[in-house]
Amino acid sequence: MHPSHYARTQPDKPAFIMAGSGVSVSYRQLEERSNQVAHLLRGLGLKAGDHIAILLENHPRFFEICFGAHRAGIIYTAMSTRLTVGEAAYIVENCEAKILITSKAMSSLARELLPHTGALAARLMLDGVPPECAADGLAGSNAANAAGSTAGYTAFEAAIAGCPITPLSDETAGGDMLYSSGTTGRPKGVFVPPEFPAIDAPNPLINICAKLYGMDAQSVYLSPAPLYHAAPLRFSMTAMRLGGTCVVMEHFDAEDFLRQTQRHKVTHTQLVPTMFVRMLKLPPEARAQYDVSSLKIAIHAAAPCPIPVKQQMIGWWGPVLWEYYAGTEGNGMTMVNSQDWLTHPGTVGRSVIGQLRICDDAGAQVPNGTPGTIYFAEGRPYSYHNDPDKTASSRHAQGWTTLGDVGYVDDEGYLYLTDRKAHMIISGGVNIYPQEAENLLITHPKVLDCAVIGVPNDEFGEEVKAVVQPRDMADVAGPLAQALEAELIAFCRASLSPLKCPRSIDFEAELPRHPTGKLYKRLLRDRYWAGRASKII
Repeated sequence: MHPSHYARTQPDKPAFIMAGSGVSVSYRQLEERSNQVAHLLRGLGLKAGDHIAILLENHPRFFEICFGAHRAGIIYTAMSTRLTVGEAAYIVENCEAKILITSKAMSSLARELLPHTGALAARLMLDGVPPECAADGLAGSNAANAAGSTAGYTAFEAAIAGCPITPLSDETAGGDMLYSSGTTGRPKGVFVPPEFPAIDAPNPLINICAKLYGMDAQSVYLSPAPLYHAAPLRFSMTAMRLGGTCVVMEHFDAEDFLRQTQRHKVTHTQLVPTMFVRMLKLPPEARAQYDVSSLKIAIHAAAPCPIPVKQQMIGWWGPVLWEYYAGTEGNGMTMVNSQDWLTHPGTVGRSVIGQLRICDDAGAQVPNGTPGTIYFAEGRPYSYHNDPDKTASSRHAQGWTTLGDVGYVDDEGYLYLTDRKAHMIISGGVNIYPQEAENLLITHPKVLDCAVIGVPNDEFGEEVKAVVQPRDMADVAGPLAQALEAELIAFCRASLSPLKCPRSIDFEAELPRHPTGKLYKRLLRDRYWAGRASKII
């Protein structure tokens, strides 16, 4: 289905609610506003297949822009609000955007982007335009037909005001082209062409959400992560394609997540393991005061979940957790429910899209139980935008595709992740994957977050180091830091081979983690490798 169907059948029902502000948008409003966006984009000269860039926080108009672009056949790229001006300019140029849509909240970055976006047909800003970002004004009498000035941004609200609230006469499906989070280098634009031109055509995610997760018009889906990321955006839009209500948190807060679940009687949600960790480390009395019994499905992905963390979450919420392994590329997917996970702890499930192939460095398939690069055969086709080399590097000679992760499959077909190949530490010729140590360290009561990386060692090339965000910075004040370092190293060595354990630990107030849970290890590693030769990742 498409939200336009529910604008006819349940027009006054909330399509989505912003958790913080309480702003509620009905299906009728979403229909009318997304139609206006479609007309605006066409009026600005865009045609089906053209691209726009969206630089927005979790904003009440985010969905109307995406749905409007979709029904005009436009490809939309949602960008992280945490980008530097150079990173944002790279994506705007790389995705070949003709229009940039942003907001007053992003005006600082938006202003810095002005010298880098002269080729755009228009720049639009929501919620008012500060003087330093203002354009000369819209040319002509019809805002919908005016191109933006190169001097700055024009007000989105003024531009869209006169646009019709009825559908385009030639609606055709567009789609997203999202960028990988760039944890190991330049972000990659991932484009999967729409399978059908109809705007209400089903796709694999709609089928999975409806058939496996039981999502329907009675569902309430809570989205706690930034909408510019693939999973929050696609799952939220899917909830509305199925007629449910989406509740969007402007920012994640562990206790507020529980509060929103109780308030809205949330039935479905999607989280990342760091969110689990933060909820589990709330005071017991805070956790106990919220009723989360309405939850039917709690999906998680994006980063490995330590076994003890998931065991505790199932013990708390019941067997409602579903885990999947997939990427923005959409080339394949594995999935596992709580019951199967409990009998196969640590697995990310069996394939539901594509067929798993595990290969060694030479490309040969390896036996069950042997780690290797994870490929999907017979998955959905995709390409990295304007980057044939990156596209080729993700392909096996047989045409299979990989996200660059390493893992193994057991005799029942369950996949287990070992780590990303780019994160591997080579110390004295021995390959060490840091995920094991990270999964263990995060369970220590004094640890809130952690990363294990390879740092220079003159004798062995690399050695293992942990960078830890303590639960309380007072625990690492002065000489206490050395004591906690020794405690954490001993904690690791009690369970892991010394080779896999950190030889030293540094402490940070916060780690550079993407809101979707992925860790920017390259930013940590660069500090230690500055001025020295290091593997390129």
